[in-house]
Amino acid sequence: MPIPDVSIPDAPIPDTPLKGRGAAGNADSRFLPLQTVAVADGWFAQEVPTRLATEVLPDRTVHLITKNSSPDIGFDQSINPYKGCEHGCVYCFARPTHAYLDLSPGLDFETRLFYKTDVRAHLQEELGHRRYTCRPIAIGTNTDPYQPLERERKIMREILQVLLECHHPVTIVTKSALILRDLDILQALAEQDLVHVYLSVTTLDNKLKTKLEPRTASPAARLRVLSALAEAKVPTGAMIAPVIPFLNDHELEPMVGRCAQAGAGTVQYILIRLPHEVAPLFEQWLSHHYPLKAKRVMQTIRDTRGGKAYSAQWYQRMTGSGPVAELIAQRFNIALKRNGLSDAGLPRLRTDLFVPPLQPGNAQMPLF
Repeated sequence: MPIPDVSIPDAPIPDTPLKGRGAAGNADSRFLPLQTVAVADGWFAQEVPTRLATEVLPDRTVHLITKNSSPDIGFDQSINPYKGCEHGCVYCFARPTHAYLDLSPGLDFETRLFYKTDVRAHLQEELGHRRYTCRPIAIGTNTDPYQPLERERKIMREILQVLLECHHPVTIVTKSALILRDLDILQALAEQDLVHVYLSVTTLDNKLKTKLEPRTASPAARLRVLSALAEAKVPTGAMIAPVIPFLNDHELEPMVGRCAQAGAGTVQYILIRLPHEVAPLFEQWLSHHYPLKAKRVMQTIRDTRGGKAYSAQWYQRMTGSGPVAELIAQRFNIALKRNGLSDAGLPRLRTDLFVPPLQPGNAQMPLF
């Protein structure tokens, strides 16, 4: 009797984005020695989930402040209250960091989140170290400190409270309206020239926002946050990021204008960056949401990166190179001038007010 053909098809299961999530796939970490590929074998098709819950775990914090020596960014130390980000922005250049946890930069990055522990104690210890030099701490440069999880954990607020107590300067980047919860602390910091806030603005089109950044604040809400911060006299700018050719670059001038009207003191931009696993995730997203323009978008991105999906060359990774990148830069500079803005940044933050926290058991008693 002939044996029936039960061979598993070698075609991968087509990935469909889940509701409220940015990535469609969940490829293994690039550091794992073995890689798995899902295939359609016809079994349990009815059990494929349509939603994916968020899992939250504590991160065993060793050092809270992270140092960097990159010559083309404006800070050398930062804090990331969370690993992973539930905002689900498909283009997020921080996604590859989840691979260091042996997790996927895809759906794992936006559903398996980690929060820093004992934040106050760690921050006080590090700021109080005898060799510590006060320089602005950047927050929001990797994952958003005001992502939905912050409503429950309040880790960002605790960090700001410690920084205020020590009169320490801080810069914040977010795309969340939740930052207004901490307006009282931000105003107190601003009165001492200790804070800058940048709102990340990607599009004015809420339909595009919902596809590109599924769990973020609407464009209108972000502009309202800009206005509220400006009215509260908190030094505020806007970061148009990322600029994506043939997807949102036509909004560049309107975005600069609306941010200026909302009260932004400065506006900057970043051309889309697709390092490591972000490139295939973004291509997959394009194929699902914009199949007719996917090839053109990716080819233009490669044209701005020397023929690759991404180039990490210093001083070019933020703006790209080539004719398209130069045209975007020219358009942006003209838009700034029309709106009376610059990309020079906000006024310099003060570092001379810093007072190190007293360490338990090590506080020196006054001489008199």
